[in-house]
Amino acid sequence: MNLTISKLRRKWSDTAVKYRSHAPKKLSGDHKTLLRNFGALSVLQGLNMILPLITLPYVLRIFGAEKYGVIVLANSLLMYFQGFADFSFNITATRDVAVHRHSKRILSLIYSRVLSTKAILVMFSFLLFLPLVLLVPQFAQNKLVFLLTFPALAGYALFPDWFFQGVEEMKVITILSACIKIFFTVCIFVFIRKPEDFFWYPLFQALGYIGAGLYAQYLMHTRYRLQFRFIGFARIKEVLRSNFSIFINQFLPNLYNNSTTFLLGILTGTSAVGVYGAAKSLIEAANAGLNILSRVFFPFLNRRSGAFGKFQKLILAAGIALCAGICVLSIPITKIFHLQGREAVWILCIMAISVFFMAMYYCYGTNYFIVKRADKLVMKNTLYASITGFVMAFPLIMLFSGVGAAINLAMARGMMGVGLWWKYKTEEK
Repeated sequence: MNLTISKLRRKWSDTAVKYRSHAPKKLSGDHKTLLRNFGALSVLQGLNMILPLITLPYVLRIFGAEKYGVIVLANSLLMYFQGFADFSFNITATRDVAVHRHSKRILSLIYSRVLSTKAILVMFSFLLFLPLVLLVPQFAQNKLVFLLTFPALAGYALFPDWFFQGVEEMKVITILSACIKIFFTVCIFVFIRKPEDFFWYPLFQALGYIGAGLYAQYLMHTRYRLQFRFIGFARIKEVLRSNFSIFINQFLPNLYNNSTTFLLGILTGTSAVGVYGAAKSLIEAANAGLNILSRVFFPFLNRRSGAFGKFQKLILAAGIALCAGICVLSIPITKIFHLQGREAVWILCIMAISVFFMAMYYCYGTNYFIVKRADKLVMKNTLYASITGFVMAFPLIMLFSGVGAAINLAMARGMMGVGLWWKYKTEEK
C-alpha cells in the first residue's frame, strides 16, 4: 500500500513538473515595462495620427495654403531654436537617468544640470530670435505670428520628457502630451472661425506646452522629490562641451529639414510651403510611431544590449509597413486634406520613402551606435548627410519646387539611415 502511494506521488510529481515546463512563461519585469511603455506611447501616437486628421483639413479650409504656410514657416524657425535649447539632452540626459535611476542624489544633480543649461540657452535663443523676426522682411510681415510662436520654446524646455523616458514612466509623457494636444484641438474649433484668426494658432500651441511643462515641473518636486540648484556658469560650460558631439548629431538634420522649408518659402512663396508643410506633418506623424519604438527600447537597450536583434526586426518592419501604407493611400489622403493636384500626391509619396530611412536611423544610430557610446561616428554620418541635403536643396527647389523639397528630404534621410546601416554591417564582419 505504501509502495503504491509512493509511486502515485512520484507520478504526480513528474506530471506536475512536466506541466510546469510546458506552461506559458510569465512575462519578466523588463518585458512588462516595455509593453507598458509601448502601450502608453501608442496612445500618444494614436493622438498624433488622429488629431491632425481632424484639425488640419479644418485649418487649411479656414486659412488656405498661404496663411497656413506662414504658420509652418514660423514653426520651422522655432525648430532651430528648439534643437539648440535641447542640446541633445533627450539622448544624453535620458541615458544618464536610465543608468542612475535609483539614486535620488545623482538624479537631482542631472535635473539641476539640464534645467540650468536649458534656461540659459532659451534666454540666448530669444536674443537671436527677436532681431531675426524684426529684420528679415518675410518674417516681419507676420511678426505677430512669429513672436507668439516663441513662448512654446519655454514650454519645450520645461517639459522633462528626458527624465520620464529615462525612468521608463512613459505614461506620464502620454498623459501630459495628450492634454496639450486635446487643449490645442478644442481651442482651434472654438476660437478659430475666419482667416484673420490665424494668430490664435501659435498662441494656443504655446499655452498648451507651457501648461504641461509647469505641471511636469510640479511632479518632479512632489512625486520624484528632486531638488533644483543652479549649477553655475562654469559647470554649464562643461555640460555644453560634453554634450557637443551628440548635439551636433541631433541639430545638423535642421540643415536639410528646416532649411528646405525656409528655402521653399523664400524662393516660391508661403502657398507652396503650406502644401509641403501639410504633407510633411502627415509624414512626421508616421515617424512619431517609429520614434515611440525607439524611445521605448532606448533605456532598455542601454541595460540589455543583447536584445538589439529583436528590436532591429521590429522597427524595420514597421518602417516598411508605414511607407507602403502612405503610398497606397496617397490619393485619398490628399483629397481629405484639401491638397489639390498631382504635385501634392507626388510630394506625399516621395516623402513616404523617408519613413523607412528614419526607421534605419533610429535602429542603427540611436539604438545601436549611441547605446555603444559611438557618438562621434553617428555625428559624422549625420554631418555628411545634412550638408549634402543643405547644398542640394537650392537646385532641387529651384527646378522642381515642392517636389524638389520632398526629394531633398528623402535623399538626406536616406544618406543618414543607409550610411549607419552600412557601418553596422561593416562592424559585424
